[in-house]
Amino acid sequence: MSKEDPEKEPSWKSDFPIEMKRGTHVSRREFAKFLGLLSGAFALSNGFIVIRAMAFPDKPLEGEHFIVNAEEVPVGEMFQFEIQGGKHIPYILIHLEENEWRAFEQKCTHLTCAVRYQKDVNQIQCPCHNGWFSADTGEVLQGPPPRPLPQLDVAVRDGKVYVREEQEANENV
Repeated sequence: MSKEDPEKEPSWKSDFPIEMKRGTHVSRREFAKFLGLLSGAFALSNGFIVIRAMAFPDKPLEGEHFIVNAEEVPVGEMFQFEIQGGKHIPYILIHLEENEWRAFEQKCTHLTCAVRYQKDVNQIQCPCHNGWFSADTGEVLQGPPPRPLPQLDVAVRDGKVYVREEQEANENV
């Protein structure tokens, strides 16, 4: 395809006379503009998340909720459940010993990975980054989680297990 023979050259080449090298080249200015726009979009989306969290805070769990019959969860075992409400938050119910129960949010406080109760060591493990929590208190024992697991109060009446929002220890003071 020589320049002297325009009939063999496709017609679109005369309509778009840009060389391939110029068409694929990205200048530093164009790249910096793209990065600036992308960073601005990320900043706006993070700002939206913060504003939404401040304008619509999570409501505390109201009342008591039936979870399971006590005989369905053997000692040393875990039971997963969700409480229906504004959000679907997964929880775990742990039957530690006879008449000793704990309920925690199942989302790790580091990156919200699902945590699991390990009965052989009596601890709660986050397998994503090897975080460990106390099965008695939910306190962080090891790893990157910054806060303890949110906990619910557990009550057993007439062979039925109920949970409610944790009552403050200093409520009666």
